[in-house]
Amino acid sequence: MIIPMEFTLSGASYLQYPDERDLSNKSFYERIAAGETTTTNQINAATFIETFERYLQAGIDVLYIGFSSGLSGTFNGSRLVAQDLSQKYPDRRILAVDSLAASMGEGLLVYHAVMQQRAGRTIDEVASWVETNRNRLAHWFTVDDLNFLKRGGRVSGAAALFGTMLGIKPVLHVDDEGHLIPVEKVRGRKNALDALVNHMAKTVEHPEEQVIFISHGNAPKDAEYVAEQVKSRFAVQNIYINYIGPVIGSHSGPGTVALFFLGNSKN
Repeated sequence: MIIPMEFTLSGASYLQYPDERDLSNKSFYERIAAGETTTTNQINAATFIETFERYLQAGIDVLYIGFSSGLSGTFNGSRLVAQDLSQKYPDRRILAVDSLAASMGEGLLVYHAVMQQRAGRTIDEVASWVETNRNRLAHWFTVDDLNFLKRGGRVSGAAALFGTMLGIKPVLHVDDEGHLIPVEKVRGRKNALDALVNHMAKTVEHPEEQVIFISHGNAPKDAEYVAEQVKSRFAVQNIYINYIGPVIGSHSGPGTVALFFLGNSKN
């Protein structure tokens, strides 16, 4: 189960459901590209309690894999609730694990956790696997509109202005503490997309055994381009492409493209 996070768009509140029941991803990106303003909110304690207790009362143990604590305070809230409920339900296991990941990076970590569960691992073994391997989950991405990074304090106003004028595209990743870190600047969109795959080549481990995730902010053609570059260089098992949801998209903006895989490090 996914607990949806909340975002606001031009003052109206929505929840980010995987089935886009509140607002479609495409509509969200079209509206912010047109200048509408957006903000995001953390999941509150009451929502965690209601969700977790639904399973605990049914006699089901809970493993919650949370959004990076380096990007949001949401995980800390889940951890405190899990601690309280562990005392209330002493016969049940309730664990909260910090993914140190975001977007489909967190999704890929959850995918691997599900594979571990299906292989017969216990809840504690799956939680341990996530904690052991989360810093192998590499995130590489680029944004198309520097103004969204400027609003989040990731680049200065001057850097956003001159970068836009010169066609400079940043390449960023999520580090071992789960923080968003700019790594390099390249000239031109195609070079930025190629840089994602170049970084994959440096650290990917056993790509022939891997499922690769690619996400985008209403830029499906660019995501497909990255997928083709990955396929041409690595014999991966499969590639899945999907949207970056509005919660992350509020901070990264339209045109963002991200690549996720397991490597020998996040860097």
